[in-house]
Amino acid sequence: MNVVIIKYNAGNIQSVLFALERIGINATVTDDPLLIQAADKVIFPGVGEASTAMRYLKERKLDKLIISLQQPVLGICLGMQLLCDYSEENDTTCLGVFDKVWVRKFIPEDLSVKIPQIGWNTISGLKTGLFSSIEEKSYCYFVHGYYAGTSDYTIATTDYIQLYSSALKKNNFYGVQFHPEKSAKAGEQLLKNFLSLSL
Repeated sequence: MNVVIIKYNAGNIQSVLFALERIGINATVTDDPLLIQAADKVIFPGVGEASTAMRYLKERKLDKLIISLQQPVLGICLGMQLLCDYSEENDTTCLGVFDKVWVRKFIPEDLSVKIPQIGWNTISGLKTGLFSSIEEKSYCYFVHGYYAGTSDYTIATTDYIQLYSSALKKNNFYGVQFHPEKSAKAGEQLLKNFLSLSL
């Protein structure tokens, strides 16, 4: 299977690569449009800041390429947020795949609640084959200070300060706010499920 991880100036690509290797997949890390278009599956990971990442994508015309992809695409963390319409992080217009979905900053009423959310939390309301064989309220690993609200595209939710989308789907595009590459058994199963999806 030809799996590509999109290379751009956002962290955690190496950990995704290693997670795939653990399940027997040797992925290619690239920003080459032809290699990305030819892939069976595309993974769009990221840790970092939205406006910087979008600027990098636009400079290389990867923004237009990503939204044109027809094969299954998985956005992880910042990658999922960039697939939304807009992020409050530095007033950033994003790729707009998940249209009308805005990424907002966590605003805790209780000042003892830490932002960003760092650590394990549960995922619920699991829908679609992306979560096949994953139990309700499985624990996954999160690191984020911004969130996407719930919408018609929501296929999993998590509660931290409020209920939000921990996974989204539209057509061939999937996004997860948590890090499957750091989410132990549930994360490994999710990556296997993604690789087995037809769309």
